[in-house]
Amino acid sequence: MSYRTVIAWEKGMNLVVEIYKLTEILPTAEKYGLVTQMQRAATSIPSNIAEGYGRGSKLDYARFTDIALGSVRELQTQLEICQRLGFAETMKQITQADEVARIIYGLGRSLRANK
Repeated sequence: MSYRTVIAWEKGMNLVVEIYKLTEILPTAEKYGLVTQMQRAATSIPSNIAEGYGRGSKLDYARFTDIALGSVRELQTQLEICQRLGFAETMKQITQADEVARIIYGLGRSLRANK
């Protein structure tokens, strides 16, 4: 079994790809602002799922799902900023991030319930 089989990781990876595609069309003035922040927040999501999976206990894994969920919330905020500033239509990515958040939240709850 591998972290690559975890649905939260797979959905997180798909979100990373979408964010990188989106950030390609953002204004060049945002290269060191929103673009960098969005890419880092997005890559942090599956990265923390993978790191938590490799930890020695379910509680450690659950803690990393909390960190991943925090990164989703950060990304959702940045997507909303893009939307409000009129930089890009971000509803697809917002919907995708909502799904990832629900899955990660469920994974964390499951890990804590089955200590």
